[in-house]
Amino acid sequence: MGPVLVGGFVPAPPPGPGVQPPFAAPPTEGDRRRLWLGLGAGGLALLLCCVGGLVGVGALLVTNVQAVHEQAQKTVTNYLQALRSEEYADAYDLLCDSAQRAESQDEFEQRVAREPRIAWFEVAEPQFVDQVIVPAEVRFADGDVDTLRFVLKQDRTGTFEVCGFDE
Repeated sequence: MGPVLVGGFVPAPPPGPGVQPPFAAPPTEGDRRRLWLGLGAGGLALLLCCVGGLVGVGALLVTNVQAVHEQAQKTVTNYLQALRSEEYADAYDLLCDSAQRAESQDEFEQRVAREPRIAWFEVAEPQFVDQVIVPAEVRFADGDVDTLRFVLKQDRTGTFEVCGFDE
């Protein structure tokens, strides 16, 4: 049978030996080994998360740099392929705004049509200094070989464009 309410409250247990309080006291542990093991495991988990995050950010940066290098090389490759296949309008579209303002498409097409035809080319790794420079070894149909250093700039969308040559 449960406690009987007298006047709306539960009476206190009678004093004396053998009387038990309503709850048992929480156990105390004299050995703190489990506490330190738990804290050590939590610290290790936190350290692994931090190291994993740093590795992830590093991998993201490396991947981003590789993508920028590939995009710069692809722009120069597309430009030289367009010139080699005499698709001058496509080559003109790869020029930056300042180069297009300096020379109309008709003027560009007439100028490059008079230049020696490209027979073969190889695009090298981009160099990032004050500006993006992409070297390319170009062999012309007349047998001359030259290393051209293309200056690239990014437009508002982040796409690389050819802005000229660095001598």
